Amino acid sequence: MAKPSLPTTRRLGDLRLVWDRVLAYPRQLAIALAALTTTSAATIGIPYGFKRVIDRGFTPGGEGSVASSFHYLLMIVAVLAIATAIRFYFVSWLGERVVADIRTQVQAHLLGLTPRFFEENRPSEIASRLTSDTTLIEGVVGSTVSIALRNTFTGVGGMIYLFALSPKLAGMLLLGIPLIILPVTVLGRRIRNLSRASQDRVADVGSLATETLGAMKIVQAFGQEPREAQRFTAAVDATFAAAKRRIGLRAVMTAIMIFLIFGSITLVLWEGATDVAAGRITGGAIAAFVLTGGIVAGAFGALTEVYGDLLRGAGAAGRLAELLREQPEITRPAAPIPLPVPVSGALTFDHVRFHYPTRPDVAALEDFTLAIRAGETVAVVGPSGAGKSTLFQLAERFYDPAEGRILLDGVDLREADPAAVRAQIAMVPQDTVIFGASARDNLRYGHWEATDDELWAAAEVANAADFLRALPQGLDTNLGEGGARLSGGQRQRVTIARALLRNAPILLLDEATSALDAESERLVQQALDRLMENRTTLVIAHRLATVRAAQRIVVMDQGRIVEEGNHASLIGRGGLYARLASLQFSEAA
Repeated sequence: MAKPSLPTTRRLGDLRLVWDRVLAYPRQLAIALAALTTTSAATIGIPYGFKRVIDRGFTPGGEGSVASSFHYLLMIVAVLAIATAIRFYFVSWLGERVVADIRTQVQAHLLGLTPRFFEENRPSEIASRLTSDTTLIEGVVGSTVSIALRNTFTGVGGMIYLFALSPKLAGMLLLGIPLIILPVTVLGRRIRNLSRASQDRVADVGSLATETLGAMKIVQAFGQEPREAQRFTAAVDATFAAAKRRIGLRAVMTAIMIFLIFGSITLVLWEGATDVAAGRITGGAIAAFVLTGGIVAGAFGALTEVYGDLLRGAGAAGRLAELLREQPEITRPAAPIPLPVPVSGALTFDHVRFHYPTRPDVAALEDFTLAIRAGETVAVVGPSGAGKSTLFQLAERFYDPAEGRILLDGVDLREADPAAVRAQIAMVPQDTVIFGASARDNLRYGHWEATDDELWAAAEVANAADFLRALPQGLDTNLGEGGARLSGGQRQRVTIARALLRNAPILLLDEATSALDAESERLVQQALDRLMENRTTLVIAHRLATVRAAQRIVVMDQGRIVEEGNHASLIGRGGLYARLASLQFSEAA
């Protein structure tokens, strides 16, 4: 994303996002913690068992003690196995559940953000956060945190037992801990930054792959396969370089940790061997001390490993927290003004001035005033960039104007509930949108509770019923990603049927039939004519037939209305409309 990274101090704090979700399941958390504590206690109990075996069994007549000591060890092993299985199940369950909750929450939050956010941030990178970043969090909750807690409990419990065995030797071992913590603190900060950079490069790879694969026909048509391969290779290499820096630093930190930990243990055991020789402690005690020291060293050594994973998880949580911190600019007023019942469909632009956030230096609309009567059809024409599509964006309240007002039946859109406003509008975009779902679901996107009879009725009016019946499973046929199983004209007729099912008083129509063959264009235009009946229609016109049929024609240029009238009067003026008519509009065959 084209935004500065959050301060480092906040990234670890973003793990709170994960912890809050975990706390929503106290029963599973309690069972997991109980099992985890049991496994740590059982692990520490094993050295004590060996101490009993050595001290009681390696003496004359100690056969009974040996048997009881091994019975104790077998019991500890059984407890360890059962508790480990319980811990694994509930910790893994929590990991999967928390990730599912976070994904659901982030997606629900994204659905409420305004189009501006998705213009300034790549949807492919947002999708990467919902997949790769949440996968990292699943690993943190389902594995890393469990390992960290288990080794913390084991390490602390082991240190307590070491002091019970030999306070002197344990005290010597404890002196080495500050030497261990210092490099973890210093190097950990650097690893955290490198982890975030590595995750960003992974997101770049996903975004590039999505973009290229989605435009494969263009890539191949222009022979750009080698260039796209080079771009992808460069992105992958950048990802590998970032990962290499991260794992290199982690390798250095691991080497330092192992040397310090096991070096300390070696020196302490040297002193312990002297104590055994002097008779100050028993052979079983030093054996237990060695075994426990190894367990403690392994536990703290594992903590240095999982620390890096926790940092990566914190970075992932931070990236998701950024999304959750985004606030929509278009929100429901605290006390929205209700729209009239029924809505007649009168739409008014009153001295509107508007700049797109991504193009603040260019006015999309400048002092724009247009009143559309209920039931009127108004065609909007003009060169590219004149501001025609901006009218649609503002009418649906995807943006608010910088100056002026937009009124629906006399109600300022900023004072109404955006959902209530959009419920009164049906839209047929120039670029058809077909979801990778069944034909039924694509149709009822306009009215989700529609019955099959209503779906077929809308399909008939939209000239879509014949090809929908010919699909292998009828309305249950999956139309493929982007409607890949349909032709361009068929996709447009599906979107028209969807708008018919919406049955809204206002129709926003970005008419686009120029890319269709004559027969498809005829069928689409027939469907559009039926859709426009008895509705307030604002249409961006591409065909002369549509312009002639409009009750009023508005000619736009550079965000302003430069001409207005009917076809004949505008042609007679010889202005911009006359030039556009001769160059742009074409009569259907």
